Amino acid sequence: MSECPYLSLILPAYNEVQRIAQTVGQAQTYLDGRGFSHEIIVAADGDDGTREKVAELAQADPTLRVMGSAQRRGKGYGIRQAVLQANGQIIGFADADNKTPIDDFDQLDPWLRKGYDVVMGSRGMRESRIERAQPLYRRWGSKAFAFFMHATIGLSDIRDTQCGFKFFQRAVALDLFSRQKINGYMFDVEILYLAKRAGYRIAQAPVRWRDDADSRFGVGEAIEDALDILRIRWWAWRTPRRLMISKESQ
Repeated sequence: MSECPYLSLILPAYNEVQRIAQTVGQAQTYLDGRGFSHEIIVAADGDDGTREKVAELAQADPTLRVMGSAQRRGKGYGIRQAVLQANGQIIGFADADNKTPIDDFDQLDPWLRKGYDVVMGSRGMRESRIERAQPLYRRWGSKAFAFFMHATIGLSDIRDTQCGFKFFQRAVALDLFSRQKINGYMFDVEILYLAKRAGYRIAQAPVRWRDDADSRFGVGEAIEDALDILRIRWWAWRTPRRLMISKESQ
């Protein structure tokens, strides 16, 4: 894409062939309706035909691209690679299963236009709407994770690190994702931790959210997530704060 669009929307997807066309279509309808110049990058791992489906759609739409492989390399990995290829003034991502509807970008865009560096959707604010909640055991697990994460990493002023609806000024996205290492789900925590240490301004906005009853997250993933939190803390301990790129120094 030769022009610099306003928004690069990344949709990370793992075996989402049943839903990806609908998600892409809804995103295109919203972005066209709001008059945003844009590109959509689907970062699709898996072997169920998701990449092939998006490639088919992209033949008729130059604003749509797809990348990925049959190997599952992780959500963090996929988004990192897509960010480094994005052209937008604003770069962000939303879940391919539409947990947060794309039109909730209306809640985030004013903060981005005010110059905030990172603007994230939150399920933990008073105005947030949980339209379909997780099962009780998942909610308790999320509370336990939040306690462990805040005790280990901090980020006490961010109530919902894991909402998959985050957007960045272009230079900020390129900086953070060039330094980010976690390939799995905890990449969100790492990005926010890097942003806080670098002095970037972070805004949180209430969004809608609905559970999709995805059962692909299990005990093994929970253990890996805990280890990733410890890795983030270890890397931070080994990296003196003075070596972190700050907002003021840019």
